[in-house]
Amino acid sequence: MSAHEQSLLAIGDRLDRLLELCRALQEENRSLRHSQEQLATERAQLLARNEQARSRVEAMIMRLKSLEQNQG
Repeated sequence: MSAHEQSLLAIGDRLDRLLELCRALQEENRSLRHSQEQLATERAQLLARNEQARSRVEAMIMRLKSLEQNQG
């Protein structure tokens, strides 16, 4: 086998490794995007629940203040 053929084989091997790396990175990227979407959804749900809890606490405080004023 000539040096030229060996060089071509080496280049072919490198290309194969690069293609496999690209496929792996694409899959990892897809997985990370999916995780990011799930986390964003979870964050939005947590923010909504936090807002609901805050509203309930504020309503309780207002009722307590009202009771205080009615008793005072």
